[in-house]
Amino acid sequence: MQNSALIEIEQELERLRAEGLYNNIRTIESPMDGHVQIHGRDLLNFCANNYLGLANHPRMRAAAQRGIDAYGVGPGAVRSIAGTTTLHVELEQKLATFKNAEACVTFQSGFAANLATIPALVGPGDVIFSDELNHASIIDGCRLSRATVVRYAHNSIDDLERAIAATTAYGRRLIITDGVFSMDGDIAPLDRIADVSDAHGILLMVDDAHGEGVLGRGGRGIVDHFGLHGRVHVEVGTLSKAFGVVGGLVAGSRVIVEWLRQRGRPFLFSSAMTAPDAAACIEGVQMLEESTELVERLWANAQTVRAGLQQMGFDTGHSATPIVPVMLGEATLAQAFSRRLFEEGVFAMAIGYPTVPMGKARVRVMNSAAHSSEDLERALDVFAQVGRELGVTG
Repeated sequence: MQNSALIEIEQELERLRAEGLYNNIRTIESPMDGHVQIHGRDLLNFCANNYLGLANHPRMRAAAQRGIDAYGVGPGAVRSIAGTTTLHVELEQKLATFKNAEACVTFQSGFAANLATIPALVGPGDVIFSDELNHASIIDGCRLSRATVVRYAHNSIDDLERAIAATTAYGRRLIITDGVFSMDGDIAPLDRIADVSDAHGILLMVDDAHGEGVLGRGGRGIVDHFGLHGRVHVEVGTLSKAFGVVGGLVAGSRVIVEWLRQRGRPFLFSSAMTAPDAAACIEGVQMLEESTELVERLWANAQTVRAGLQQMGFDTGHSATPIVPVMLGEATLAQAFSRRLFEEGVFAMAIGYPTVPMGKARVRVMNSAAHSSEDLERALDVFAQVGRELGVTG
């Protein structure tokens, strides 16, 4: 007898395929870079979060190899038992200095950092004020905390103030926002949110996954971008995007960082970052401290792509960062657009529900410092061709 639950799941999968919402996962056959190999073909890569092109940088590869030579491959334990090496300590010290924070603790990923931090700071009887477009890792961290979650309208200070005024029963309070919103590429008004936090005595947390290595002086992030050092209590980040490796971080006050070492469950119950990852991340921080060249190239490339797409008549939404969405509306159109791009040598994936709301499907263009001017020109030519073919542009 077939299991009814499995039958229902299979039916749901068929529904996703029929509605154009099925996530077809491409397999990469080469290092992550400005170009990638898929099915033996060379494609321009506009899918990755590899903002600075560090994922395959020679200095990063050499650093990872040195980490293996000195420490082996795996940590063999969680951080709190036997998994903390001198590499982890060095990385956390360098990140704290880079971000002008009192202290820093690293995790296995940015997702894990949010799952560790939110339940450690708030719980039942407490209140979280969360931007309605916050990342899934924030949403899941809020659920795990069992605190009351009050969503406020996206980037709306007025609605945040309204939500705070309407919430009268609480223990501890926490405001959480993404720094850069990954689907739209817009930036949170963190300076104004910090004013609200100060005025009401509420803890403030920002997830700067897409601002690390992108915003601020030499990629120091959104807190540096707005000059808010000391006013944002918790700054979550990732080492898997602009830094090109994998891992998460929490920077902030020494008290909060030490509390996370004592009560952050992914820190306590999941193995540490591997030696090559930690060694490569140290090298990435060093490279950003030495030069702003890669960050400047990233922003120049993003401006070229955004301006080119807009001149063709594409709707790029409210993007103010190297994340440039090409808004298409229906999931079926977005998937057809992505398929035609792929056929013409450009790898840029369609994004649909549930990652974005129904009716707001898009092809998300992720710019990188790894792209040459010739790469950008070729990509824009392909977008123009496909846009005309599918009736998106004139």
